[in-house]
Order: sequence, then C-alpha cells, then structure tokens
Amino acid sequence: MDVVELHNQTVAKFARLVNEVGPDQWSQPTPCADWDVRMLVNHVVGEERWTVPLMEGKTIADVGDSLDGDLLGDDPVAAASTAARDAEVAAGRTIAKVHLSYGDEDPAEYLRQLAADHLIHGWDLAAAIGADTRLAPELVAAVAGWFAEREEIYRSSGMIGEPVEGFTDPADQLLGAFGRDPRWKP
Repeated sequence: MDVVELHNQTVAKFARLVNEVGPDQWSQPTPCADWDVRMLVNHVVGEERWTVPLMEGKTIADVGDSLDGDLLGDDPVAAASTAARDAEVAAGRTIAKVHLSYGDEDPAEYLRQLAADHLIHGWDLAAAIGADTRLAPELVAAVAGWFAEREEIYRSSGMIGEPVEGFTDPADQLLGAFGRDPRWKP
C-alpha cells in the first residue's frame, strides 16, 4: 500500500472515531493508562498539527511551543476534523527530509510512524468509547510489516509497553506488540 494512502486511511479512521465520542465520554479511561479520551485525542491531534509544518520542511525549533497544551478547545470534534484534513493534505507533499526530534528522517518513514500511531490509538479510542475495535486487515498488514523491524527500538526507548502475547489474530498480535491487551475494557 502506498505510504500516503496508508497514512490518510488511518488518519480518516481516527477522525471518524472522534466523531463518535459522546459528550460524557471525554473523561473516560483509555488503554493508555495515563490518558483519558480527551488527552488521547489531543495527543493525536497534536501529531496531525505537527505534520503540516514538518512536511513543509520546518524544524522543531521553527515550530517552537506553538503546538503545546490543549489543542482541542471547546469543540474537540471540529479541532480533530480540521487537523485530520490538514494532515492528509500535508502527507502528499514532496520533501527531501523531515526534521524530527532525533534528526532528519525520510518522509515515508515519518508517515509510517504516524500511520502506526493513528492505527493503534484509533483502537485505543474505539475501545475506550465502546465503538467497533476491528482493524482493517490491509492496514494491520502494512503496519505490522513495518513495525516488526522497529519494535525493539520503540520498546527500548520507552515509547511502548511490554508485549502482550498469546494471540493468533494478526490485529491482536499487532496490538500486543504495541503493549496493548486486545481484551481491554474500560
């Protein structure tokens, strides 16, 4: 699957899930122990808002602290929808390198990182609000293939928890590799 399509499909799915969040669900717990629903959505919206300047060639220093704090405001659904649309457009830009916190990166690698985060956090959000948690098999396959070569880097840096094992379904195996228990319930 083309990396821009992979990115955009995961971003669109996350945005659809945000539209399903009920008014009383923003403080619900998520599989991310330190985040409630609003904090999870804010994190992903932050990634989407970062995508635009980074895919324009800007550096972390150029952006500064302008994307720190609450990015959802009084209308989290609208904020998420706008950020998703902008990130989808930005993903199609042609750029030589993306300037990330750890150094310069290939834009396709950056988009795969974002796609993985959107896919996994989409499951987190769906599980938290009681929505459909099924992951599209083609997205699972694309992310799992990429992640298999990076899992230890993610784990050793503390970006993901310990693996949860014992699953045969590819989606559950991917969630487990990211430290999620596919049986999680709020």
